[in-house]
Amino acid sequence: MGSRKRLMAERFKEAKRNQAVAKLNDNPTSPRKMRLVADTIRGVEVNKALDLLHFSKREPAVKLEKLLRSAIANWETKNPDSAKELDSGNVYVKSIMVGEGRTLKRIRPMPQGRAGRIRKRSNHVTIVLDVKQPAVKEEAI
Repeated sequence: MGSRKRLMAERFKEAKRNQAVAKLNDNPTSPRKMRLVADTIRGVEVNKALDLLHFSKREPAVKLEKLLRSAIANWETKNPDSAKELDSGNVYVKSIMVGEGRTLKRIRPMPQGRAGRIRKRSNHVTIVLDVKQPAVKEEAI
């Protein structure tokens, strides 16, 4: 049974060899605003994604661009011999997940002596980069 688990672990490790991950925690932007920007780069090649984020007018794009650059640096560190993959456009954003972070609750004065609740939201972002697998052409018989 131990050898079976070891074999599964080796397969899992091999599958993750070409992937790189970068995380951004407690970013002080609402998750909805961040998801709107994140949806634009999901599944896109990294060089094109950097261009999309760089020229985006939305405020969360600045933080997301910095996070994507970090993920690219992580990928380059993990795969030093595969620099040509990055230049040829085979590295892409496999997944980007935006989760809700902590919410700071503040109080603002309202009319008639009431207090209104203000929620300052934050989010957590995780980017996973991967290499596109070459398309296998089947030979016609």
